[in-house]
Amino acid sequence: MKGIELEKAYNPVDFEDRIYTQWKEGGYFKPKSDADSPVHECSCGCGKSSGAEGQPFTVVIPPPNVTGVLHMGHGLNNTLQDIVVRYHRMKGDDTLWVPGTDHAGIATQNVVERRLKAEGLSRRDLGREKFLERTWAVKKEHHEIITRQQHKLGNSVDWSRERFTMDEGLSKAVREVFVTLYERGLIYRGNYLVNWCTSCGTALADDEVEHSDTAGAMYHIYYEIEGGASIPAVTLEDGTVFPGGNKIEIATTRPETLLGDTAVAVHPEDPRYKELIGKRVILPLTGRTIPVVADAYVERAFGTGVVKITPAHDPNDWEVAKRHNLEIINILNPDGTLNAACPEKYRGMSCKEARKVVIADLEAAGLFKEEEKINHAVGHCYRCNTVVEPYLSDQWFVKMKPLADKALAAWKNGEIVFYPRKWENTYSHWMENIRDWCISRQLWWGHRIPVWYCKDCGEMIVSRTDPDACPKCGASAEKLHQDPDVLDTWFSSWLWPFSTLGWPEQTADLATFYPTTALVTAYDIIFFWVSRMIMAGLEFTGKAPFRDIYIHGLVRDKQGRKMSKSLGNGLDPLEIIDEYGSDALKFTLGFMCAQGQDVLVDKESFKLGSRFANKIWNASRYILGNLEGRELLPLTQNDLTELDLWIYGRLDEAARNARSALEGYRYNDGAQALYEFFWNDFCDWYVEATKLSFRHGDEKEKNRAISVLLNVLEESLRLLHPYLPFVTEEIYSKLPVAQLVENRKTAIAALGEKPLQVLSSSLYTGMLVAAPYPVPAEDRQNQTVARRFAVLQDVIRSVRALRAECGLSPDTKLSIALQITPDSPAEVCREKVDLIQLLAGVANIEFTDTKPQRAIGAVGAGFEAFLLVEGSINLDQLLARFKKELANEQAFADKVSAKLAGKFAQNAPAEVVAAEREKLENTKRRIEKLTSYIESL
Repeated sequence: MKGIELEKAYNPVDFEDRIYTQWKEGGYFKPKSDADSPVHECSCGCGKSSGAEGQPFTVVIPPPNVTGVLHMGHGLNNTLQDIVVRYHRMKGDDTLWVPGTDHAGIATQNVVERRLKAEGLSRRDLGREKFLERTWAVKKEHHEIITRQQHKLGNSVDWSRERFTMDEGLSKAVREVFVTLYERGLIYRGNYLVNWCTSCGTALADDEVEHSDTAGAMYHIYYEIEGGASIPAVTLEDGTVFPGGNKIEIATTRPETLLGDTAVAVHPEDPRYKELIGKRVILPLTGRTIPVVADAYVERAFGTGVVKITPAHDPNDWEVAKRHNLEIINILNPDGTLNAACPEKYRGMSCKEARKVVIADLEAAGLFKEEEKINHAVGHCYRCNTVVEPYLSDQWFVKMKPLADKALAAWKNGEIVFYPRKWENTYSHWMENIRDWCISRQLWWGHRIPVWYCKDCGEMIVSRTDPDACPKCGASAEKLHQDPDVLDTWFSSWLWPFSTLGWPEQTADLATFYPTTALVTAYDIIFFWVSRMIMAGLEFTGKAPFRDIYIHGLVRDKQGRKMSKSLGNGLDPLEIIDEYGSDALKFTLGFMCAQGQDVLVDKESFKLGSRFANKIWNASRYILGNLEGRELLPLTQNDLTELDLWIYGRLDEAARNARSALEGYRYNDGAQALYEFFWNDFCDWYVEATKLSFRHGDEKEKNRAISVLLNVLEESLRLLHPYLPFVTEEIYSKLPVAQLVENRKTAIAALGEKPLQVLSSSLYTGMLVAAPYPVPAEDRQNQTVARRFAVLQDVIRSVRALRAECGLSPDTKLSIALQITPDSPAEVCREKVDLIQLLAGVANIEFTDTKPQRAIGAVGAGFEAFLLVEGSINLDQLLARFKKELANEQAFADKVSAKLAGKFAQNAPAEVVAAEREKLENTKRRIEKLTSYIESL
C-alpha cells in the first residue's frame, strides 16, 4: 500500500477548528441514547458495543458569567470536565455534558452601567425596560465570545441542550421554587440588618462578602454621663485602680457611626461600671442621651470594657438591641451617604468624609482621646471590592436550616462523595453553622421576585404566573405592582442540575440524566453554589443532584500567588492555545492537577503538553511513512513476537492505570500513566526495537511488523484521546482503519470463536471521539515476558550510563562484555544480542565468566555489564577525565566537611545542615565510584 504522509511539523492551527466543527456538526457530543447520535458499535464484526454497561453519565458545566471572559481557572475547570466526559463517552456510557451561562446579576449590571456612564447616562435615565433591552444586547454579544472560547478549548458539550439561567424554562423553575418555598414557610420578608454594597446598590448574602486585612485605626473617644454624674473609683482584683469619673472611654474603628448609637453596653459583672448600669450618657455631637445597658456580649478584658451600640449598622449590636428593646436608627442612604437621621451638618457626606469631620468635632469638644493604628478584617463586595456596610432594609430571606439538615444527612448517608475527602469537613462545618440566606437584590437585571402588591387593599400576592386581578378585592392588574427587586443570581444557579434538564416539567432528559453523576468545580464556590445545589436538589426532587463532587484547586503562578490583573501574572488560555494548541493546554493542566493541590503554572509550563503532542505526531508520522510498499496482514496471536507481547502488556497496564485514575478523578495519575507508556514504552523502546525488523527482516517480517505497529498505534490513540483530543483525532483520521477492520474480520473467521484480546480490543471506523476506550484484558498480562524484557532494559540502561560516564556521544559504537549469573533471568541477553546492540549502540558483545581487564562496570540483577575501554575510547583520555573529576569532587567534599565542622552546623537551621550532610554523602559515594574506575583502568 501507499505511505500516508503527515505534515512534517506538528501545527495544531491547521486542524483544531476543522475537527471541532466536524465533532459538533456530526452530533458526536450528544448522548448515545439520542436518536440522531452517531452509532457506537465496534466495526470489526465482533458484535461488541463500544463500551461496558452504558449507564448515564451526566455533568452540568459550572455556568460562566455571561459577561465574563474565560480565564485560566475556567481553562482548568473545563479541561478536567472534558477529559472525564470524553473518557465516559468512549467507555460506552450514555454521556451528557450540559453547557450554559449564568446571567450574573451584579456583574452584568455593572458592565452595562459602566458603558452607560461612559455615555454620560445612568440606568435611571433609561428606565427599567430600556435598560433591560440594553443588557440583553450585551448578554448576546458576550455569549458569542464565550461560545467561541469554549470551542477553542475543545469542550465536548451538547450544544443542542445549552441553557441560560434566564431562559424561559429556567425562569419557570425559579418561580416554581420561590412560590413553593414560600408556601412551605421557608421564604419570608422582613426588615433586617443585611450586608450592603453602596456601589452596586444592593444587599449581599454573607458568603458574598470577602474579608481582607486592611490598615485602619482604633479611635478612643469619651461619652459624658448625663447630669454631670460620676462613677466611683474601683480597686480591681489585680490591684490596679479604675479611676471612675464623669465620662467613659469607648474605642471604635468607625467613629462616624456614633450618630446612630442608641445605647452603650457593659458587662453585668464588671465592677468598674456597676454604678453606671441604668444611667444615661450624652451622645456626642447629637444632643441625644442614650441608656447604659448590661449585656454578657461585652468582653470585660477587651478594650475599655464599654461598647457603643449601633443596631442598624452592626450585626452584634443588632442582637443586643433586640434583647434590650432598643431604638433602631439607620443613618445611611442606599448610596452610603449619611441621611436625615443625622445632624444636618453631616448629611450627604460619605462615611469616609464624615469620619474626618466627626473626629475634628470631637477634638474641638474635648471628647477625643487618641488614634491607635491597627490592621483589621474589613468586608468587601465580592464583585466590586467596595467596603460593605451593615444596613437595615426590607429584604427577602430563605430559612436555610431545614434545607441544610437534609443536605447534611445526605452526606452522612453516603449519597454524595467529595474528591478529595478533606472538603467534607468544610461542607459539614458550613451546614451545621448555616444562617438564613438574603435572596433579594436591589438590581434590575435578574429574575424579578414573583410578588405583587395591591394598591387598593394592600394584599401581597405570591404567584407562579403574573396575576390579572387581586384575589382579595378583585382590583385589576393595573392596580397591582410587582416587587421591584430581583433574586440573587445564585437562586437560579442552585437549581442548575435539574432545571437544565427540564424541571419542573417531567421531561425525558430529567428521567434519564438526573441525578447527574459528577460535579467538577473549584473550592472557592463550595458555599456559594455546591452546598446550595445539594439543598435544592433534595428539597425539590428528593435526590442529591450529583454523586461525585470533585473539588479542584486554583490556578496560581509559580510563586503560588493567585492570578490577577493587579499582579500582571494572569494567563489567557486562548493565548496559550494560539501558541501551543488546545491539546498542549489540556494535557499540561491534567498532568499538573493533583487532588487537593493548587496548580502552579507559567507560560513555559505548557511546553510539556506541546512536546508530548509533538512526540505523538512524529511517532505516528514515522509509522505511517513506513506503510509505503507494505501489505497489512490479518494478525492472530501466533503472529506476535515476544517484543509485541511486551508492548501489549504495557498498553494493558496503561489502560488499567488510566481507567482507575479517571474513575477516581486522579487526573495527574492518568496523564502520567499515558505519558510513560507512549513516550517511554512505545516510542523509546518498542518503536526503536522494531527497527530490527525493517533493517534485517524479509518482506513478510516487515509486513508483519508494520501491521502490529499500526494496531498498537490505533489503540494508543484511543487511550490518549481524552487528554489530547485534537491531535489524536487528526492522526486517527489518517489511519487505514477500514483495512484494519477487514483484517480483524479475517482473523476472527480464521480462529472461529477464539477471542483476540491480546492483539486488540474493538476497532471503530467513525471519528475517534466516539471510538471505544481500550479495555484491559487478562490475556495481555504475561509476567514471564515482562520480567525478561525488564532485564534487557536494565542491561541497556547500564550500558547507556557507562557511555555517559565516559562522555561518549550516542553515535559512538561501544564494545562491552556481559557477565551473566547462570540460570538467572539475565540469560535472556544471550538470546537478544541484536536488540541490545541496536538499543545500546554497541558494536561488539562478549560473554565472560570473569571481570575483563581495563574495563569499567555496572551491576544489575543477575548480570554485570562492562565497557571495554580499549575497544571504545582512548585510555589516557578517559583516565585524565576521571582523575580531573575526582580532584574536583574531593575538593568539594573537603569544603563541605570543613563547613560542617565549624559554627555553621551549630547555628544554621536543622534542615539546612541536613541538606549539606546529604551533599557530602553523595559526594563521597561519587568519589568511591571514580576511584574504582581509575583502579580498574
